[in-house]
Amino acid sequence: MSLPSFVPSVLLIGASRGIGLAMAEQFLAKGWHVTGTVRSEQTPLHALADAWPGQLQIERLDMCDDLQLAALDARLNGSQFDVLFVNAGTTNRDPSQTIGEITTEEFIQVMTTNALAPMRVLEKLEKHTHSRALLGVMSSGQGSITNNINGQRELYRGSKAALNMFMRSFAARQAGTERALVSMAPGWIRTALGGPQAPLTLEETIPSLVNVLLEKQARPGLEYLDFKGNTVPW
Repeated sequence: MSLPSFVPSVLLIGASRGIGLAMAEQFLAKGWHVTGTVRSEQTPLHALADAWPGQLQIERLDMCDDLQLAALDARLNGSQFDVLFVNAGTTNRDPSQTIGEITTEEFIQVMTTNALAPMRVLEKLEKHTHSRALLGVMSSGQGSITNNINGQRELYRGSKAALNMFMRSFAARQAGTERALVSMAPGWIRTALGGPQAPLTLEETIPSLVNVLLEKQARPGLEYLDFKGNTVPW
């Protein structure tokens, strides 16, 4: 497949399956060059690369591993992406547990994966983006403090609320730039994390979500958006 002379590029962290894989497919279909990260050697993203030769590059990264992040940073030397998006999410084994019932080990694991690691990735890799690039993270509607009127999934909610707060701080440090920033709430989707009872499918949500990201490129500053482009209250 021959590509046009100018091809926009996206660095998609966490693209091996589920939402990340579906996002990679959408960007590819729109003519973008995609660099996607995975944690293992054989994933559905590898099969996708066979279908899009020359347009999809796969990099290895466990974003909770500082040494792997430093190695990816070095490999990306000279790259300049139009979009850097961190897709990450995990939860504790029993989401019904109250915050007081959760073990310290699980608390650290979920908070590291959902809040700390995504921000480390943004801060480490932002230098590989253009001055007007879009930088984003996959948050959740459950990260909204305003909308939390029913409780439940307390650790997951708290980790995504923490991610939103860290993005607010990151945005304050980006105030002098033209970069667009986004915390994205993708909806409750039937994935390995969302579970079979989720009301939405990847096919229903991800095309719209990617379009929202592309439209957001023209609006500098931070927004908290859902997959339809609606503002989510912090």
